[in-house]
Amino acid sequence: MEKSVEITVIAPMFNEAPDITRNVGRFLEALKKRDDQWEMILVNDGSTDETLELVNKLAENEPRLRVISYAGNRGRGYALRQGFRAARGEFVITTESDLNWGTEIIDALYKKLKNTDAEVVIASPYLKGGRLENIPFKRAFLSRFGNKLLTFSVPGNLTMLSGMTRGYRREVLDSLELEADGKEIHLEIVAKCLALGYRIVEIPAVLRWDREHEKKSKRVSKFHARKLILSHLAFSFYQKPMMIFGLAGLIMVLGGLVLALVFAVQFIMRTLYPARPIYLLMVILLVAGIQMLSFGFVANQIGSIKKEIYRLQRQTRRRD
Repeated sequence: MEKSVEITVIAPMFNEAPDITRNVGRFLEALKKRDDQWEMILVNDGSTDETLELVNKLAENEPRLRVISYAGNRGRGYALRQGFRAARGEFVITTESDLNWGTEIIDALYKKLKNTDAEVVIASPYLKGGRLENIPFKRAFLSRFGNKLLTFSVPGNLTMLSGMTRGYRREVLDSLELEADGKEIHLEIVAKCLALGYRIVEIPAVLRWDREHEKKSKRVSKFHARKLILSHLAFSFYQKPMMIFGLAGLIMVLGGLVLALVFAVQFIMRTLYPARPIYLLMVILLVAGIQMLSFGFVANQIGSIKKEIYRLQRQTRRRD
């Protein structure tokens, strides 16, 4: 009979050979100091270098270190979903295999879950007490701006919706029907957890890049600004369609009403010339604005239906 596991740490990997032995060694060193039962799951997301061979060697000497591997780079979301399925812990921590968040973050996330009624805990460098260190300006700016944009889409004053370093209660993961294969899985999880009424909180954390080590390993960044921006905009629209449709529709209707007021004054002053193209613009603005507002209303209704679908999926998964 398998021993119960208190905490599972999941870390996806892709071509991390230069650093993975050192990094996993530090993770294991920190975990071995724990008094409870733990396991660490490394998910090899189709690495083409020696990553898999190196972690398999480490796993030979540590039975609590488990390795999941498959061919082809399927994306972070796919890797996390494989880790979630294999995890046995009552509490599940996901974090970067490159140690950008350090090893202390594991205990910080675990304690917040264990000692509060939080069901999801997110590590945030944007919360008071957290910070970014040695992060390139472009990446730091886009991350901060993107997360600020996302903040308007969800309740709860969350500051870090796009990060992977989080803690979950087991029952939360068991209730989610996750589909994303890429980094957008982080947004998908937040959206579905909020729809199901789970309590999400944040803790301050330090996201740090070691410049000297980055130079030494000649690591290539996997950051794609365009994809990040598009995913953030899509999520914002998905969560708050009225924020886009409603705002655009309101602006159009107001513009049309202003022109209508001008025409009314001209009519009273007997200076009205209906043949002017600007009259056509007034009609277009009013009609398009009303349609945009209608689209926003319908999209909100669809959002409510999706939330109900998530609840039904949770009930189905619990029965299974």
